Amino acid sequence: MTACAIEDGAAVAVEAGETVEVEPGSEGPDGATEPPDPAADAAADAHADAADPWDLAVPHGGPAPHLAPAPHVASASHVASASHVAPVEAPAPVELSAPAWVPAEAPALSTAAPASVPAFTITANGAYAARLTAARGRPGGSGEVDTATAWFPERWTLDGPEPYAVPLPLDQPEEADSQVLPLTDGRVLIRRRVADRHTFSLLYPTGPGTGELPLGAVECAELTLLPPSPDGVSAYALSAGEHSTGLWLVAGGTYGPERIAELPGRCSGGVWLDRAGRLLALDREPAGGGPVKAVAVDLGRGAEMTPLLQIAPDSDDRLLLADPDSGLLLIRSDAPGHDRIGWGVLGSCLPVRFPECLRLPDVAVTPFAVQPGQMLMPESCAVALRIDGAAGSWVGVWRPAGRRLHQLPVPEGWLAGSGVWSREGVLALPYTNGETACAVALLEAPADVERARCPSPAGYPESGMQPSAAVAPPPVYRPVPLGQAPLVGRTAPARPDRSKVEPGVHAFAHRGRRR
Repeated sequence: MTACAIEDGAAVAVEAGETVEVEPGSEGPDGATEPPDPAADAAADAHADAADPWDLAVPHGGPAPHLAPAPHVASASHVASASHVAPVEAPAPVELSAPAWVPAEAPALSTAAPASVPAFTITANGAYAARLTAARGRPGGSGEVDTATAWFPERWTLDGPEPYAVPLPLDQPEEADSQVLPLTDGRVLIRRRVADRHTFSLLYPTGPGTGELPLGAVECAELTLLPPSPDGVSAYALSAGEHSTGLWLVAGGTYGPERIAELPGRCSGGVWLDRAGRLLALDREPAGGGPVKAVAVDLGRGAEMTPLLQIAPDSDDRLLLADPDSGLLLIRSDAPGHDRIGWGVLGSCLPVRFPECLRLPDVAVTPFAVQPGQMLMPESCAVALRIDGAAGSWVGVWRPAGRRLHQLPVPEGWLAGSGVWSREGVLALPYTNGETACAVALLEAPADVERARCPSPAGYPESGMQPSAAVAPPPVYRPVPLGQAPLVGRTAPARPDRSKVEPGVHAFAHRGRRR
């Protein structure tokens, strides 16, 4: 597993199964039996801006580095377990009609989501997104407006000529701790907590209403959905226990949720390393306590776990983002002495680097999107970062080769921490505010100018580059009189050895001198 080079300190290279060596610092690099009807989907899109059909009733659940190369790819196999699973056999889609009360005007939507709910989740191909949004205000029994918050899922379509949102409300609002995850076929997976169980259903628009396909339930204390799988049809979840973590296939299976593996230790995070949805990176903490290390789980080999990243023996090394095309990895580690963001390349022998330009005072920096399609050019990938400070949230754009962090403003109502890159280097930022309920701002990545090696001459502007480490000043030379010039380093020209010259050549030279 690869190594780390701390640009302003020492470099630590760690090979899988080997001891730690310190080197001098270096710098520079499912299940639905009936899919959604397209005609019904189009009809729902036409009614998206009309009235939102939901009823504020009892919520669900109420009282009623040397970076290791990718593991070897083999045939897929899952170790399924039926324990703690309440499957639903051959469920039929449930179509819910609009409730009796429909507001004359759509209530104001709240752009903020609770901290436990991802504000905006985008599929791996960037076609769909989903979020849990809120509507405030409903007519009460006395005619007054109830200010209680009602949560409902909402699906966004991002790959069309223009983005649009489709609300997916049911006959009762959702709990604020529910999770939603979009699939590439347009359906939305929702996880709800009901007592000591976690139930799963697929939602999709059916004309003016919402169709729901129950998938089953998992009995456990805590369960968290992983990011959308690159295959677009599967969904996975983690249930962390005291000494182990269960890995569940909650959508895309045959008979409802399946526990495919029991992983040792407490696992969290979740980053996909390939386009097939087979290699999953997790942040693992040993059962008895200890530093957190990133590991790779091969779902095609029975969830075989291998080490992925170890920078120092006692450091917490977490994987934040990965680009399967270029192999670029974004890492957070405290190996430099405190938490820093670094980057490396999957399968490379080069050390992990911690750019100084990503270390900003009094703000939190978190990467959330990497430019795809940069084959074999990880240094050229544009990375989008969320910057949170006292003034709010804004976007930073950074490339490993440029060593400069461009800080850019964002549209009002940006769903902070969400966005997707195009292959051409255009960043799409979804936002919603009082003027629009669904919009995307396109932001082109700024170009990186070459870093200045020395101060710019008078009359020329500075480059504005932020180096990844302190730049050493160039040496200064002064003229010295010839008589005082040192003789060290000066060599006399070599004289030919005539004893080794061929006889014919020597005789010819001798005759020339006699003339």
